[in-house]
Amino acid sequence: MVALYHPETIRDLLKTAEPKPEMYNFALPWLGEGLLLANGERWSRSRRLLTPAFHFDILKPYIVINNRAADLLLNRIKESVDEKRSFEVFSLISLCTLDVILQCAMSFKDDIQLKGEGHPYVQAVNELSHLWFERGRNPFLYLDFVYRMTPNGRKFLKQCNVVHSLSERVIRQRKEQLEIEGPPKKRYPDFLDILLTAKDEAGQGLTPREIRDEVDTFMFEGHDTTASAISWILYSLAQHPEHQQKVQAEVDAILMERDSDDIEWDDLPKLEYLSRVIKEGMRLHCPVPFIQRKLTQPTTVDGVTLPVGTQCTIQILNLHHNPQVWNDPWTFNPDNFSPENLQNKDTYAFVPFSAGPRNCIGQHFAMNEEKVLLARLLRKYSFSLDESHHVSRKIAAVMRAENGIKMFATPRI
Repeated sequence: MVALYHPETIRDLLKTAEPKPEMYNFALPWLGEGLLLANGERWSRSRRLLTPAFHFDILKPYIVINNRAADLLLNRIKESVDEKRSFEVFSLISLCTLDVILQCAMSFKDDIQLKGEGHPYVQAVNELSHLWFERGRNPFLYLDFVYRMTPNGRKFLKQCNVVHSLSERVIRQRKEQLEIEGPPKKRYPDFLDILLTAKDEAGQGLTPREIRDEVDTFMFEGHDTTASAISWILYSLAQHPEHQQKVQAEVDAILMERDSDDIEWDDLPKLEYLSRVIKEGMRLHCPVPFIQRKLTQPTTVDGVTLPVGTQCTIQILNLHHNPQVWNDPWTFNPDNFSPENLQNKDTYAFVPFSAGPRNCIGQHFAMNEEKVLLARLLRKYSFSLDESHHVSRKIAAVMRAENGIKMFATPRI
């Protein structure tokens, strides 16, 4: 195995569509051969079929859904404000981002945020990502038949059933709707519309299993990583109130003469400082701390030719904290992403969504969602850390805090 954490060493690898190594297959019972785990022609076909779901015209109407989800999130936070207590950030944000992904991608309403942190899907995803990462650290558990006999193996399959029951319910309801009403009459089809109606060059659509795999993949990647990013960004802003105040001033200036606090599509490019804050938060805390590839052809990295079969780990966390790439890399500094500081920065110095042909297909969706939710939160409240609660990173498939992140919210308006 080779570890890479410098732009010059990861560039040539990420420019290819090299497959994921065997460790990713540990998630196959959960995510199947969706876009994250698929390789070769299966991946190429899926990428072509799914790309239209993330076109500009598709993303634009989702702003309304983001704002309505933000309304519910603000109401949940108000409960802790009224009771003068801190709240655990990741659990509330995770429910909100799942609410968003279900509505934007599948037009499916399940009152996720109202059902609370105990929602079985959220608990299942948290446990599955933890078990996936832990299995990868223990070579004695690599064989499937061995893992299935362990308590964690049985727990993994049980939680897969929880996740699949929700995705299958979403798909079943949409199929029934299509059979009754025909093709969607709304102007903009959502992710599931495209899955159910997409045809490849040979006129073949996706099988029921392929549709479920893509739904499970998108619901995981579309809510868990985004929840991690927003939670850690709020954590950094609570640590650095001077940056929090600059974001609030920017949001206030945009919303100053409006009757509503809704963020509109045309507001997104105006949130320049918030964009820097989001990127710096993802640099510092890395929602996805590492990705892996397996070489199918000899590849030269930093003057060394790596043979076929070499497993390469791109350590995004170490790349984003490499002192050869970033000045004072452990300090939260949104100006790392100012135009003047980016002018001479290698484009592969910052890869929170990976890069190249296998980059995250939903990165613009995620950035838009993060802008709306953070702008709405910071318009309404100022956030400070609960100093009685210790926060420590838990490195897994998705970065989270070992015992959560607790904060106090103070009303602004």
